[in-house]
Amino acid sequence: MRQLLPGFLFAALWASASVATKFGVQSVHPLILANVRFFIAGGGMLLFAYGIQRTQNAWPTRIEWRQLTLFALLNTTIYLGAFVLALKQVSAGIGSLSTATNPLFIALLSALWLRRMPRWNEAGGLTLGLLGVGIATYPLLQNSYATVSGLLILLIGMISVSAATVYYASIQWRLPNLVINGWQVFIGGLLLLPFTLVSGGFAESQYDGRFWASVFWLILPVSVAALQLWFYLIRQDPVRASLWLFLCPIFGFAYSYVLMGEPITLYTIIGTAFVIGGLWLGRKR
Repeated sequence: MRQLLPGFLFAALWASASVATKFGVQSVHPLILANVRFFIAGGGMLLFAYGIQRTQNAWPTRIEWRQLTLFALLNTTIYLGAFVLALKQVSAGIGSLSTATNPLFIALLSALWLRRMPRWNEAGGLTLGLLGVGIATYPLLQNSYATVSGLLILLIGMISVSAATVYYASIQWRLPNLVINGWQVFIGGLLLLPFTLVSGGFAESQYDGRFWASVFWLILPVSVAALQLWFYLIRQDPVRASLWLFLCPIFGFAYSYVLMGEPITLYTIIGTAFVIGGLWLGRKR
């Protein structure tokens, strides 16, 4: 029972990121949405860590600045930048489904990092997961709910965040988690800023209630509440915690259907089943 309610809440909140982003990019250019989110979230975490908590010995060293910058580039600039760009061209449901493939990419990249051949279940799980995304996407491509370029951008983002996870695990971090997260989000926003200034489409953007509601939801319920629940679940049981990722595509498609009017077809159900099957196979010992 200690995992049941937190697990459901985590999956429900984490899966909502795609729909919140989809609403936000209807008002502003995707990169503007990303940069505003990064600067507010990153600045807020750093202000809390240094100004309120007054964290001691938490200023990064020269080596840690390099590590934080590389982590920020992979985890925030490329991944989340690609994610918001892709959701301009793909459905929110596909966005949620794609995030569920992260553990599969992480397992494969970890094997390559450790210079060993991927296990049969890792390769098979990734194959099933990508096949599932392809099946779920097929009718959406025909009905203009997704584009090939959008899916490719989404794929680049998934590979980048998986690489970021493997890199993060390879570093012996001295800094507190809040400081690491605050700096990597803020630095990620700085690295993304030149691209936003060049292609942001400021003249066409509308900073209306929908935009600010999207920013609020992406920062507090997703970035703060969902991650706190995730850390709680990991402390209870890391293996069981990962099983809650299986629910994210289901919640994601439900949100997309109810809030965005995106279709749920037989292809959606079969594709989601393939992804869940791939997750189960990829994490099988």
